[in-house]
Amino acid sequence: MKVFTTLFLVVLIVSCAPIRVNTDFEKGTDFNKYKTYSYYGDMKTGLSELDTKRFLDALDKAMAAKGFSFSETPDFLVDIKSNEYQQLQRSNVGVGLGGGGRNMGGGISIGLPIGQSNINRQISIDFVDENGKGLFWQAVTETSISPNASPEKREQLFNAIAEKVLAQYPPKQ
Repeated sequence: MKVFTTLFLVVLIVSCAPIRVNTDFEKGTDFNKYKTYSYYGDMKTGLSELDTKRFLDALDKAMAAKGFSFSETPDFLVDIKSNEYQQLQRSNVGVGLGGGGRNMGGGISIGLPIGQSNINRQISIDFVDENGKGLFWQAVTETSISPNASPEKREQLFNAIAEKVLAQYPPKQ
């Protein structure tokens, strides 16, 4: 039974797309003074309108869990940018033919790709203090996505991204 449980956990971990998060911050920032937030009004997220709504909802939930509140007169503004790119195919098989004799030779080789190439999405989340330091914290996430994912799967992914990003805020100085 122990082997089955261990195997199940390994399969579960491997099957989930990893969400990689990198953060950066302005040295000397007092993160305790930031309690309220809002979004830039002219924000162009790079996501579809529905995905933007899903991601903002997920971020609002994660921000509330961290003790932040949405405000019309915020301490800082949040800017979100995103881009999608196709990862290069890394797996392929080489097939070759060759021949020679009597001081002559020749050959041909073909590389055949295996599987599909991954589509990744990179999302950048900036916290900006318009009245003071400017950009004071930034998180950049990267994860593989499925363009044909259901709305529920997209919502789950955005919730996981928001939680993982805000787990690293405030940074340990």
